[in-house]
Amino acid sequence: MLQTPYYLIDKARLLPNMEKIAHLRETSGAKALLALKCFATWGVFDFMSDYMDGTTSSSLYEVKLGREKFPGETHAYSVAWADHEIDEVLANSDKVIFNTAQQLQRFEAQSAGHIRGLRVNPGVSTSDFDLADPSRPFSRLGEHAPEDIEPVAEMISGFMFHNNCENADFERFDAMLGMIEQRFGRLIRRMNWISLGGGIHFTGEGYPLDKLSERLKRFAGENEVQVYLEPGEASITKSTTLEVSVLDTLYNGKNLAIVDSSIEAHMLDLLIYRESAKMNESGDQEWMICGKSCLAGDIFGEFRFPEAIKPGDRLSIQDAAGYTMVKKNWFNGVKMPAIAIRELDGTERLVRDFDYDDFVSALG
Repeated sequence: MLQTPYYLIDKARLLPNMEKIAHLRETSGAKALLALKCFATWGVFDFMSDYMDGTTSSSLYEVKLGREKFPGETHAYSVAWADHEIDEVLANSDKVIFNTAQQLQRFEAQSAGHIRGLRVNPGVSTSDFDLADPSRPFSRLGEHAPEDIEPVAEMISGFMFHNNCENADFERFDAMLGMIEQRFGRLIRRMNWISLGGGIHFTGEGYPLDKLSERLKRFAGENEVQVYLEPGEASITKSTTLEVSVLDTLYNGKNLAIVDSSIEAHMLDLLIYRESAKMNESGDQEWMICGKSCLAGDIFGEFRFPEAIKPGDRLSIQDAAGYTMVKKNWFNGVKMPAIAIRELDGTERLVRDFDYDDFVSALG
């Protein structure tokens, strides 16, 4: 048995997401690129690449990782490219997407001959969190006005619209796409490809996948463009657990259990968005599961168990793939979770561990 803490990626739980992506690609004609900002654990890229078309990035290092480890297309996007990195970005990508017309013009000569795109911000989104809302007031994410895009339209062949965020409502997606077509349709019809970004939770239970397929196919046909999607969470939802062990228990008005992990260090989004972790437990014993860092609010959440928790017990934190391994850090010097993979035949293998030398090398 592996030593906790570790992230366990289960291919049998990853497979249903991949199969839905493959079905959507086949029926809609859209291509699917893994959003590395959400999940970049390349130990399963060979498995995922059988169902997806490539990767999309948010930085030079993600571009290079996608090119090196994931067969297929490599799209390069960043909020801002630096002078010293643009040549390497171009050398490692099939398409480069600029965030602003100014960046596009700044690197016009260097990117000549490369397939180029521009991020467009339609001004509408589905996010319930201002922190994650691409269309928040004064957003820096993409060009907003058709009149600002028009002068550079001949320099590009595609747009990226990324304005969905955990959107599990097809009707809402459909309405927003209609607004995009209404406002930017004239420009869209001049392009060869359109990325509709990520944040569309189409692998979730009960999502009307065939309706989405028909809408994407119709959008592509009416505008004569190749459609791309950039699933992050949709690719890896429910595929991974964070395996932890109970180190100590105490009572301070509530039953508390301290585990060998930390949300600050290992599931940072829970802290950022004030959300609870997920566990598949039930019962009449109420326990607060706490991280081992010195941050007072390092709390995974409150859960119910069939019996009292004791030191040595193993717990599984569910849905721990997205925005976890890409955000893990060395806060308090807490050991980073290892990364393990459960194969389709049920065997488990350790693919990466972290030790004191990694801690030291990250800081010196």
